[in-house]
Amino acid sequence: MDTALWFVFDVILMLTGTFVVSLVTLGHWRGERLMSNEARIYGAAGAFSFVRDGQRVVTGLGLSIVGTLFYFILVVVCVAVR
Repeated sequence: MDTALWFVFDVILMLTGTFVVSLVTLGHWRGERLMSNEARIYGAAGAFSFVRDGQRVVTGLGLSIVGTLFYFILVVVCVAVR
């Protein structure tokens, strides 16, 4: 049960990160697809992003970090406005 909750939490962070990356870069960068081995094939070990076919691709770990930062900033803004 605990593993399933962490999986759902990570998927939410990755989807949020994908949305934020696409929105901020106006579509020039993209997030790695869920359950994809693209980063293992084309990226360096432990990389947050890599370039493939001239387009920057943010890895799953990078998307999770971007999603976490988005929610952290959202909470900080909500507390500051309150």
